[in-house]
Amino acid sequence: MLHSQKQIIDPEGLQRTIKRIAHELVERNRGVDELVLLGLRTRGLPLANRLNEAIKDITGKVLPVGVLDVTMYRDDVFQKIKQPQVQVTAIEFNIDGKTVVIVDDVLYTGRTIRAALDAIVDVGRPTLIQLAVLVDRGHRELPIRADYIGKSIPTSQGEEIKVKVKEVDDQDGVFLVNSTEEK
Repeated sequence: MLHSQKQIIDPEGLQRTIKRIAHELVERNRGVDELVLLGLRTRGLPLANRLNEAIKDITGKVLPVGVLDVTMYRDDVFQKIKQPQVQVTAIEFNIDGKTVVIVDDVLYTGRTIRAALDAIVDVGRPTLIQLAVLVDRGHRELPIRADYIGKSIPTSQGEEIKVKVKEVDDQDGVFLVNSTEEK
């Protein structure tokens, strides 16, 4: 199988996108006093931290940031992964009565976000849950939509979106990967 890769968002574009989402979050919520951010493993956490920095630049306030591992909440966990690697969920603050913003890199079928909703309900009872994603690639299997979208990139079934962040991948960028069968 051959893979071709095309950069869709460069490092500067990634930073601009995060700043834009931060401005939208502050504006739509009329401030940030009741907001908390939950980054989904793996790339959602660094994106949540960067979003928090951008919000701090705008408002001067630092939000609580937690990390959510939804591996065991997924309805397809054993279909996709033979030995699931469960990691730590760390939410060291109360989410009751707060507006929780789930932060993830790519919104695709909606199954990860459905799992995140189940995980959040096990932790507490927020007033409102919002979703911020860097990329929405379409192909939803569940009725889930993002409140904040960095970029919509319609894809075909043979394409994949790869988000890379320095904290995990030693580089920043969003790439469209096209998988084609070798003949």
